[in-house]
Amino acid sequence: MPDGPGGRPETAAKDPYALVRTRGYVIVLVVAAVLGVPVSAAAFGFLALVSELQSLVYTDLPKGLGFDGTPSWWAVPLLAIAGLLVALTIRHLPGTAGHKPAEGLVATGQTRPVDLPGIALAALTTLSLGAVLGPEAPLIALGSGLAIGAVRLAKRDFPKEGAEVVGVAGSFAAVSTLLGSPLIGAFLLMEASGIGGAMLGMVLVPGLLAAGIGALIFTGLGSWTGLGTYSLGLGDVPHASRPDLAGFGWALVIGIAAALVGTAIHRVALVLQDRVDRRRVVGTVLAGVVVGLIALVYAEGTGNDISEVLYSGQDQLAPLISASTGYSAVTLAVLTACKALAYAVTMSGFRGGPVFPALFAGAAGGLALSHLPGLGTTAGLAMGIGAMCVAMLKLPLTSVLLATLLIGSDGVTVVPLVIVAVVVSYVLVLRLTPKPVAARAEQPA
Repeated sequence: MPDGPGGRPETAAKDPYALVRTRGYVIVLVVAAVLGVPVSAAAFGFLALVSELQSLVYTDLPKGLGFDGTPSWWAVPLLAIAGLLVALTIRHLPGTAGHKPAEGLVATGQTRPVDLPGIALAALTTLSLGAVLGPEAPLIALGSGLAIGAVRLAKRDFPKEGAEVVGVAGSFAAVSTLLGSPLIGAFLLMEASGIGGAMLGMVLVPGLLAAGIGALIFTGLGSWTGLGTYSLGLGDVPHASRPDLAGFGWALVIGIAAALVGTAIHRVALVLQDRVDRRRVVGTVLAGVVVGLIALVYAEGTGNDISEVLYSGQDQLAPLISASTGYSAVTLAVLTACKALAYAVTMSGFRGGPVFPALFAGAAGGLALSHLPGLGTTAGLAMGIGAMCVAMLKLPLTSVLLATLLIGSDGVTVVPLVIVAVVVSYVLVLRLTPKPVAARAEQPA
């Protein structure tokens, strides 16, 4: 057997689990567990601040100015202000205020502590003033940056590999309950980062530990403050019947429709992003105005509230499902179109996560189609969520889990339909997505 450096057998040097057996890995586990407490508390505070600011600017302020309710035009000036603040944050603070949501939920590596103010400010402005993005991407970045900053502050020579693992654990803790379960958040992070093999085991253990502790902190703080856990939940959904041939036919239809809509959203967002990047301040302000006008048109045309088009959709999803029988198929189709368009425009210049708007748009579209023969409400809802999520995120496993676990006990019943819809949407999206320029250049003529 050939020897490696220092005369040790080469196979032993390549042992993928050697790090797990070391004392240093135990230290990393302890650090991840300890940091899970302040990181999750910071994430809870961030979400609580967003919620309070949303209520302040969209409910309390209009009432204070003498309006009976929130006017339909109210979002237009607020989102213009949001665009200005986000653009100035991106331009003047270190970093780019987080990743660009139009480019999907992708792993961007460790977050530098110096970038945290820009990420937090841009996300806080985007979310609290009503733009159509979610908090998951900023929380992932903030959790990583806070954890890495803490270990570097405590020990400047903390091992690089250990800091990377602690950073991932910080992200796990920050999104521990956001998607309804620590497991869904864990799958989202693992699938988005592409971690596999032995590295998956080394990162997953401290990550899950931090996520479990984070979930406890979220639950405790939610109970103590009376604010809740800011966890995604759909409430009671109608009972689902067992899948039949018509259901599988609808799975194909929904998968194809979601792929087409998701591809259109993505392409519009990227085209607009190129224009916004060239004129950052003017472009982001105009994007905010357009989103506000879309919400205005929806509210005036349907008589419903502008909040159904604005925000990430996390808090609006359960009310939509519970009141879905009161919506006509046309109204739900209009809501889906308006949410999708506002989603695409928001991604062009603002900062936030793409998960929750995809959930809401998919749910609204699935509910609209459930008015047609052969498709049950819960099946349409679950397939719409899964198919639209995979169309926007390109994370098939996470999309199936989101669509089925959120449904509750009936998720097991509809999981075969969800899998078909997700697979169809995923494959078609990959076919419709243009190849990178470098990949096209490598192909033989």
